Amino acid sequence: MKGVTSVTVSVPLTIRRRGGRKQIIGPDGAVARQGDGGAGVVPVRGDPALIKALARGFRWRRMLEEGRYASISEMAKAEGVERGYVGSLLRLTLLPPEMAEAILAGQQPEAVTLPGLLEGVPVGWGEQKAAFTGAPQ
Repeated sequence: MKGVTSVTVSVPLTIRRRGGRKQIIGPDGAVARQGDGGAGVVPVRGDPALIKALARGFRWRRMLEEGRYASISEMAKAEGVERGYVGSLLRLTLLPPEMAEAILAGQQPEAVTLPGLLEGVPVGWGEQKAAFTGAPQ
């Protein structure tokens, strides 16, 4: 296709479980904690399940792109999850960059929920924005 461009969105974060609680570790090593106003620490405002799903989707996409797995089926088997679930999370990597950033910041539209995203989203960014915000395409 002529004039087709691609956009890559990198989400530099790590999610770790410490003491039964999930923490988001930023690229500078800062730990984000709910309500913590410390220097270099970003409070966690987003939906942890949605953020984790988005991070997993990008991680799995990177693994496929790097050739670590030859197919989604192979990766699903290695990760111990259903192939359809892997495919659903991989589709999250097709969200517009602004939407991914809004999810990470906890500022996504109310219509953007993990169950809703797992059901499927329109392919085009304009269609996605219209579906989630009610704005015209």
